[in-house]
Amino acid sequence: MTTLRITIDPVACDAYGYCAELLPEAIVLDEWGYPMVDGRPLPPELVAQAKRAVRDCPRRAITLREKKAGS
Repeated sequence: MTTLRITIDPVACDAYGYCAELLPEAIVLDEWGYPMVDGRPLPPELVAQAKRAVRDCPRRAITLREKKAGS
């Protein structure tokens, strides 16, 4: 079984906020507008939205990481 997790590259991010608009269930913005994620695996019903957030990030600061169970 594999799980997907969202990661944010804080150096690449310019705080546009599109990711939080596209995926508010998993991404919130801090007081300066930078995204924060809790590191939990994404529920399967949010994977399509997460892929869109990754694709639409103007700075390419969001990635989805796949992790296999037991590794």
